[in-house]
Amino acid sequence: MSTSSLPGSASGSLPSPAVSRVRHGLAPWARIAGLALCALLTLGPVIWTVSTSLHTPAKSFDLPPKIIPTDPTVVAYRGVFDQIDVWLYALNSTLVTALIAVGQMITAGLAGYAFARLEFRFKKPLFALVLATMMVPLQVTIVPVFLELKAMGLTDTLLGLIIPAFPTAFGTFLMRQYFLGMPKDLGEAAMIDGAGPWRVFRSVYAPLAAPGLAIVGVLAFNYHWNEFFRPLILETSTENLTLPLGSGLPPGQTSAPARSPSSSPGVVLSMIPAVVVFVVGQRPLREGITSAGVNR
Repeated sequence: MSTSSLPGSASGSLPSPAVSRVRHGLAPWARIAGLALCALLTLGPVIWTVSTSLHTPAKSFDLPPKIIPTDPTVVAYRGVFDQIDVWLYALNSTLVTALIAVGQMITAGLAGYAFARLEFRFKKPLFALVLATMMVPLQVTIVPVFLELKAMGLTDTLLGLIIPAFPTAFGTFLMRQYFLGMPKDLGEAAMIDGAGPWRVFRSVYAPLAAPGLAIVGVLAFNYHWNEFFRPLILETSTENLTLPLGSGLPPGQTSAPARSPSSSPGVVLSMIPAVVVFVVGQRPLREGITSAGVNR
């Protein structure tokens, strides 16, 4: 004899209104707690570095270490300016990073437009090859790049840091998505009026792709400003060091100590320009990523 579930029984009843309200009320707080935990894990090393930079050199080695300094001081920051040429390294970083950002905006815009709007042989295999380069670690290609730069006499020069960084696979992919999302009618109308492919790109599509180009520029600036590995391999002269490398490796040293009181203030100083650029470019970065996400 079969028994049917009664209303309100555990097997067939719906949650009560009170339970539903509790679940809906806890859901936002659970998301906030998860995001707060992720933010804490992300900002933890930054907070630790800033805290260490405010300790005196003697208290930087206290055990157990203190996150909140009892007697905060900026004496370590004055020591950085006394030990290294901060302004020279900042100028080198600004020159290298700005030229790389502009170069990536140009190459990504041109390559993205070519893959999106122009027709040529082997377009799809070439684009797949470009994307495949994103899976190759920098450590794999640094030796061939170093040998090529050495053959051209560009090792230990700022140009040796700038020129190899112009091509960008991610920027090409991003700009291709932008151009694919733009109406073809705009280019066709310009071509009917007598404009060539270069004029169509320069006068019609490039101005509309400004948000995408802003993304490429901001990401390139933040990445290459904080770059440490390539300058460490390619630069040997003190006058050619960038700020992250120069502040982490004081003159006369070939490797950074595990815990150095003088390295934390240098790291904090090198972070400031990247944070400022990211904050200033946050709006176009957010809008550009959103626009690229809805393009096909």
